[in-house]
Amino acid sequence: MTPKPRRRGRRCLMSYGADYPGPYYRVASYIDKILKGAKPGDLPVEQPTKLNLVINMKAAKALGLTIPKELLQRADEVVE
Repeated sequence: MTPKPRRRGRRCLMSYGADYPGPYYRVASYIDKILKGAKPGDLPVEQPTKLNLVINMKAAKALGLTIPKELLQRADEVVE
């Protein structure tokens, strides 16, 4: 399992993590606020609001695993 959705096709069984490039856009707003005089310590810490679950069925089959139907239905993407 990996938190990086970009690795979903690289022999990884599952990935569950932030929806990129969303967090990168948020960084731009932080930089803008800092350049306008805000103190970095005064800015709130933000967490990703969108997480993606990607399941690699080829890896599951290679490992002899059966992925429950309920989990497959919740996945944002299923890689065959």
